[in-house]
Amino acid sequence: MTSMPKISAGAAPMARGARRARAAACAGVFLSFGLLGFGLPQPAFAQGRLDAQYEATLAGIPVGKGAWTIDIGDDQYSASAFGGTTGLLKTFAGGSGTSVAQGRVVNGALVATSYQATTTTSKKSEAIHLVLANGNVREFGIDPEPPVDADRIPVTEAHRRGVYDPMTASLLRVPGTADPVNPEACRTGAPIFDGRMRYDLKLDFKRIETVKSEKGYRGPVVVCAIYFSPVAGYIPDRPVIKYLSNLRNMEIAFAPVAGTRILVPYRLVVPTPLGTAMLEATQFVTQATPSSLPPPHVAKTQ
Repeated sequence: MTSMPKISAGAAPMARGARRARAAACAGVFLSFGLLGFGLPQPAFAQGRLDAQYEATLAGIPVGKGAWTIDIGDDQYSASAFGGTTGLLKTFAGGSGTSVAQGRVVNGALVATSYQATTTTSKKSEAIHLVLANGNVREFGIDPEPPVDADRIPVTEAHRRGVYDPMTASLLRVPGTADPVNPEACRTGAPIFDGRMRYDLKLDFKRIETVKSEKGYRGPVVVCAIYFSPVAGYIPDRPVIKYLSNLRNMEIAFAPVAGTRILVPYRLVVPTPLGTAMLEATQFVTQATPSSLPPPHVAKTQ
């Protein structure tokens, strides 16, 4: 995904294994901070903050760490994440990445205005930026500009309309007034453009379970199956694209941000040829923040 480091092989004898590891890492990274969500209108404003830390593992071995901060206010929101490789993986494929999204809160809906992502490895650095207005991409770019590949399915202007950036898409908004951790949260899907590729993600309900982080949230999460479908901006013969498109046993667990109707990824599980890739929160500290607006229908008193 654009928000985490790209991983490349560091030694020729490890080429085949590295390619598989890269596909597995891409699968987890791709979905880590670019999941899905709808900015559905709500009748009232809500405010909350999340400070979370995550650990990535492959076959039980730590391979990366990251952090995510989200602030949701009366009329605007921001989300930022960073991460990097750790342990053995870092010795031959070190890298790091960041991503930031900002936007407005309009009648409870999250409407993105900008998205930026950077990745840095020992071989190169790359920066992606998007400017959006009402779900349409007005401007985007990649620096340095990637070479033209005739095998890549082109992204048209139509593909950049009615889409979410990867970061905003990961903020899953649940309509209604009931507890947002419920099966209805998984019955959705979203179109996403990350600056290079246009793809769709779809969720289906699997179960409700209880989690207990090392610090912060302890309570129920809703677990959804997740399906990836590429649309444009990709090379069909790439192994990682074929692998992700055919997977039917990926799953993601969402936990709530206090004071809001937003659910955020708590755990992601992606089967790979080298073992299970998992991204899971070790800390998930969330709190409601006071509104800058007076509560509705409440009279002021001395």
